[in-house]
Amino acid sequence: MRKLAIGATIAALAMAACSPTVKIEAPDKPIEINLNVKIDQEVRIKLDREVEDLIADNPDLF
Repeated sequence: MRKLAIGATIAALAMAACSPTVKIEAPDKPIEINLNVKIDQEVRIKLDREVEDLIADNPDLF
């Protein structure tokens, strides 16, 4: 019985020693967020308005 207890203790210590470690580190480079989508949409809206005005002024264009 004593050998079983000692063996179980050694096995428990061995299992605890082999547990994996988790490391959390900050990234080396900063996170980049590309905001060109909003700028692109604004350009398209302005272009669409200019085209509508051009077609309204020159209905025989097309």
